Amino acid sequence: MAEHGDTVILRNELAYIDCLPVKFVVSTVPPDTALRANMAEHNMRLLLASTALEEHGQIDKSDESSTHSADLMRMEQKVNLLLDVMGYLLAASQSRPEPSPIRLNALCAVWEAGAATPVAGSVGTLMIYLRECLVQPLQLPAKVTEVLDGQTQLEFMYMPDSIAVHLEKLVFRRHRRQIAGARHARRAS
Repeated sequence: MAEHGDTVILRNELAYIDCLPVKFVVSTVPPDTALRANMAEHNMRLLLASTALEEHGQIDKSDESSTHSADLMRMEQKVNLLLDVMGYLLAASQSRPEPSPIRLNALCAVWEAGAATPVAGSVGTLMIYLRECLVQPLQLPAKVTEVLDGQTQLEFMYMPDSIAVHLEKLVFRRHRRQIAGARHARRAS
């Protein structure tokens, strides 16, 4: 893992840093083909939902003069608020692991597992709760490749290309947002 200013690289790929609820569920057998297909479908729905929730309504410049653009923006903000509130209520009714620092891309993840640190070589499923308003976690089959100084590194297994592409897009969007936030904070200070 390397850090270059605001950029984090894992396995020569852009990575995203956050503090999210994460847990690793050890399995004695790797998931079979049917379970992997089911997980891929579940993960695709979660990644698409996360993308939809992150998108902010952007009205084209030609639409700004439209009499309905302000009304549409207000309606979209209200719907987004309603979705957030409902998601928070659902999430509050379910137990989640405590958030911990994680670095993530479509190839691997590194996180501070704390007391639940798995043994190197363990195989299982990494559960990542992407957003508070999304009740279910992303479920990624993985193998623990290294445990060092409280950091657990996992390599994802059986990653379908479609999931990898959407995960890369999520990493890029969130990384870009972090850089913009850091630049804005530097300008403000």
